[in-house]
Amino acid sequence: MDITIHASFLPQNDPDAALAFYRDTLGFEVRNDVGYAGMRWITVGPAEQPGTSIVLYPPAADPGVTDDERRTIAEMMAKGTYASLLLATKDLDGTFERLQASAEVVQEPTDQPYGVRDCAFRDPAGNLIRIQEKS
Repeated sequence: MDITIHASFLPQNDPDAALAFYRDTLGFEVRNDVGYAGMRWITVGPAEQPGTSIVLYPPAADPGVTDDERRTIAEMMAKGTYASLLLATKDLDGTFERLQASAEVVQEPTDQPYGVRDCAFRDPAGNLIRIQEKS
């Protein structure tokens, strides 16, 4: 089989803040920015990986989600327990230094007992963004 990862979805509750974080702070390129019914879906990704994208979507857009579920999703997003993303860089310390002034730090660069070195931030929606050092 020839299956690849094309896009992953990550919730956002403020499209302008999400755009500023993923484009301006992380340096991702904007691939699409679509508005419909007062909501926005923003597709971003690293320029070096044109075939892999992150779609920053409004969680309220899913018609199968009840109002109670929307409230639960909003609460979980605010706590940072709803969604996460794992990124990688060759220069973890340099990346951390550049990001710490623009993003909420959850964990400074740390050697984990499971064999990776990483750090963690929250994006404007509260999503946990872990960044691992790759060799």
